[in-house]
Amino acid sequence: MTSTTTPSGTGTSPVPLGGPSPRPKRIPKRGAMRRSEARTGAALIAPTVIIVLAVVVLPILWSVSLAFQRVRLISLRSAGIFGNYVLDNFVHVVTAPGFVDTLVTTLVYSVFGTAASIAFGLVATLALRKKFRFRGFVRSVMLLPYVAPVVAVTFVWQTMLSPQFGIINYWGQHLLGWTKPIAFLSEKSSDVSLFGLTIPIPTALIMVILFEAWRQFPFAFLFLTARMQAIPASLEEAALVDGATISQRFRYIIWPQLLPTIAVLSVLRFIWTFTSFDDIYLLTGGGAGTEVISVRVYQFLTGRGDIGLASAQALVIAIVLAVLVGIYLKFFGKREEDYT
Repeated sequence: MTSTTTPSGTGTSPVPLGGPSPRPKRIPKRGAMRRSEARTGAALIAPTVIIVLAVVVLPILWSVSLAFQRVRLISLRSAGIFGNYVLDNFVHVVTAPGFVDTLVTTLVYSVFGTAASIAFGLVATLALRKKFRFRGFVRSVMLLPYVAPVVAVTFVWQTMLSPQFGIINYWGQHLLGWTKPIAFLSEKSSDVSLFGLTIPIPTALIMVILFEAWRQFPFAFLFLTARMQAIPASLEEAALVDGATISQRFRYIIWPQLLPTIAVLSVLRFIWTFTSFDDIYLLTGGGAGTEVISVRVYQFLTGRGDIGLASAQALVIAIVLAVLVGIYLKFFGKREEDYT
């Protein structure tokens, strides 16, 4: 080791003799970094993509393929993806007796079931808005219809509405003066006299709509309660100081704040109600004028053993639902975005 004078002449610094000089650190190029990040991202997302393909995409493609083939349950093993494609299944589904009636019943059930469940949820939200003792417990009880097993609650409703030993018919005959018990779940329609006119009322369909609204209103209750708590209290306090009534505060303050949430709930609940199967099947089995499209698909599949017809019917459901949701978003989506 020797000492040399620095250029400024103010000191000396050791300089190694014969040692290698340090090399500057290599900085990877930007293109190489991007390729490395892309490979890492692809490796991380690959398991999710494989699961989605196996669980979602392939079953959908398989169902679409079966919808265009003449496949029965006994010959399902021999059916391939590339088979003899025909349109006979769709022609039979659309022209079969009862298709239009089933579609109308499904629309009525979906529209009124969705509207009633959201309306019940809104009423429950407004009723439990103010703080009181045991409010948390009451809100928890409100969730019971939604979390209870559907088999259990349908059995309770069947017992409650039974014409032989149901509590509704008992109190109806003893307090309301019914002359005979009403078979709520097995009677397609009952005549009601109003202002001298005899009006047929779809009894069983009304009951399954009420059941759908009762069972699904906690879902709307949760969404609306969460949105209600996010409304600034200063808005209503200012309106109260200005002398606004309860109805005015609801119309001009609460309702515009809840409308975007109600719009989302309407779309979600309509889709789920349109494809609902277990409620109606467990209550009425699709009889007494309550046959919806999902029950009809099940009957094609189990009663006839026709996989092709069932798949075609399911595809028709998807197309009709996509058209209805598209119309809704086209004419009402922009209007609801204006409130956000």
